This record gives sequence, C-alpha cells and structure tokens, in this order.
Amino acid sequence: MISYLIDKEVVVLASGNAGKLRELGEILAPLNVMLKPQSQFKVPEVEETGFTFVENAIIKARAAAQHTGLPSIADDSGIEVDHLNGAPGIYSARYSGDGDEANNARLLQELGDTPEEQRGARFQCVLVYMRHALDPTPVICQASWEGFILFESRGDDGFGYDPLFFLPEYQCSSAQLPAAIKNRVSHRSKASSLLFEALRLR
Repeated sequence: MISYLIDKEVVVLASGNAGKLRELGEILAPLNVMLKPQSQFKVPEVEETGFTFVENAIIKARAAAQHTGLPSIADDSGIEVDHLNGAPGIYSARYSGDGDEANNARLLQELGDTPEEQRGARFQCVLVYMRHALDPTPVICQASWEGFILFESRGDDGFGYDPLFFLPEYQCSSAQLPAAIKNRVSHRSKASSLLFEALRLR
C-alpha cells in the first residue's frame, strides 16, 4: 500500500533533541519522510499541561503543526516506578527541577531501602503523528521497557534515568548497554517501529 505521506515529505519533529531526530529519521526514511526539528521553524516551546503521556504528546504535536502548517511528530516519555504509584511518570524530566543527576538522586531518596522485588519500573514512550493541527484521528503509538531501579548508579552512557534502570535480561543498567542493542530494544525504538508500521499501512 502506498503511504499517504508520499506527498508530504517534510514532517516536523516537536523536539530539538538531535538523538531523537536522527533515530526517528532513520526509521521513517523508507516512507519518503524528511524529518526536521521544530527549531528550524522557530516553533516556541509549549507548556505540557496534560496529565498523561498521550495528552502531552498531542499538545506538542498540535503546537508544531499549527505553527508550521506541516505534519508533525511528538513524543512524551518517562519512567514509572511501581512502589511510587507510577511516579515520576509525566514529570520525569522535571522530577527534581534541577536536571538528570538531581532527578536520579531524588528517585533514590524516595525509594530508600525498598527491597529489590518492589523496585519494578518501566520506561514509557508515546509517539503522536498529526497530519495537521486539527487532525481528528492522530496516530498514537505507545511502547514500554521493563526493568528495576538499582540502589546506585551504574554506567556512564545514556542519559536521564539510564544509570538507575536495571535490565535483568542483560544483567546491566541501561547506561551500560551497548548502543546497538539499546536502539533495538528500548521503549523509544519500539514505539518508533510501531509508528513506522502505522504510517506505512494507513
């Protein structure tokens, strides 16, 4: 089936993250998509006022589409910890208000000496594609990545909560996982693959 994106080569990514742009751009390339960051269009940052990953992704995608008049893709992601009733969740990036290191420190403090079997967690990623700002049926793709929260950081690669996110199947943290594997099994990678299939078949 021919993708309905074929006449809309330029798609705006509602993010300035170079890693996200490269990763998603490579995945969507077979659909004849030219993904460009919203910074190229001077799209202003929008306040994430939603209460779910889906709501926030839609807010960002709609803002980018409205400002540029082009199709847009946005993601919202974070980590959910079972013992903390899903926190930090949508507030993952601003959990401490002072960056990754402080976010990790707060998470460890909140969990304290909670035993390993109660430290289950998962990364969540939601990707939203909107044809235009008033798109009544945006494409929404969601994927998760299961693991546990460590008692201390491990590894120097990755970002965010990667040093605390332990993967039993690999016996290491996400920050210790080789990039080639991470880019295949992570929540964002899986959500990106789902988005590719959804746009290819639509």
